[in-house]
Amino acid sequence: MQGNAVNKKATRSLFAIPSVQTIIASLLCIVAGLLIGYIVLLLINPSGATESILNVIRNFFTWSRPQQQLKQFGNTLAKTIPLIMCSLSILFAYKVGLFNIGAAGQYVAGACASLYAALAWGWGWLPCMLFAIVAAAVLGAIVGFLKAYCNVNEVISGIMLNWIALYTANTILTNVKEVASPYTLYIKDVNPGALLPNMGLDQLFNKNAYVTIAVPLALLIAVLTAVVLTKTRFGYELRATGSNKNAAKYAGMAENRNIIVTLMISGALAGLGAAMLYQTGYMRWECTQSSVPSMGFNGIAAAFLGGLNPIGVIFSSFFIQHITDGGQYVNTNFYSSQISDVISSIIIYLCGFVLFIKMTMNKSIMRRKEKKEVK
Repeated sequence: MQGNAVNKKATRSLFAIPSVQTIIASLLCIVAGLLIGYIVLLLINPSGATESILNVIRNFFTWSRPQQQLKQFGNTLAKTIPLIMCSLSILFAYKVGLFNIGAAGQYVAGACASLYAALAWGWGWLPCMLFAIVAAAVLGAIVGFLKAYCNVNEVISGIMLNWIALYTANTILTNVKEVASPYTLYIKDVNPGALLPNMGLDQLFNKNAYVTIAVPLALLIAVLTAVVLTKTRFGYELRATGSNKNAAKYAGMAENRNIIVTLMISGALAGLGAAMLYQTGYMRWECTQSSVPSMGFNGIAAAFLGGLNPIGVIFSSFFIQHITDGGQYVNTNFYSSQISDVISSIIIYLCGFVLFIKMTMNKSIMRRKEKKEVK
């Protein structure tokens, strides 16, 4: 009896650990998303529902040859990197009490800057990447300035700047697009020096040229973000400003400067993510697109699915990109081509409920403690 009591106590204390709560909440959201996606497939056409949902989960494992699996895995990895960066962008601002929904526009600014510098000016890969960081940071600074000195909500100004950035990018990149195509020129044909170096990583993925130094660099930045936010005085000041702007000011902190710096860093992370994708040559910019790339918005879901932890964001971003890419293997003989986007959207949407589930778990733990104290 005593042993059972000890085990129950250990289990309860385990559920009280924030990291354990995050893992449980994330898994619940993932399972719920897949289940609802499966139900949608069943309602549309039950004949191919099981095969299609399994293909979404398997993604590159649907290929029979190991070499092809490795190559497709490399493609998923290449697209995961900018998602990690956008997630870190959202996370960094959120930790400081700001909701940077403008990360999508800052991502666009980074893509525009890196592509134009590569295709029009012939810059090398590092200057192009740095230019993307600066361009996105400037856009973030605008949002920060409006928030700090004009009390304009960062969500409102961020959304407006998303569209300004999109149409500005379309206009600028029209100068470096193909004549009979809405897409920009290929970097590998115009300026191969602007492509990110592979450093032998491509050989690990069946000579996939899209796997570059962006992979280790993104992981390093995730670790660095965690260190800055939790282990440095600078990070403490930023979080203090986000918790209580007036208290931070009373303590002698430059609260307005901290808001601007936070959104600049947040923007720089998103812009760097764009450079890490477009400078691999995997994608080209479409100068006629009328919607902001989903990468910036998916970063919100990835940030919350990862429990707002920079390390957790790495795994959540990979999962979301894995599911998104897996959607292309849905059987189109039974469903329309858009069904893969529907399933991915459902799963991504439910990823935002991680904090709600954690809050529910904490309330349950608190109620149990209160009952014990009463007894």
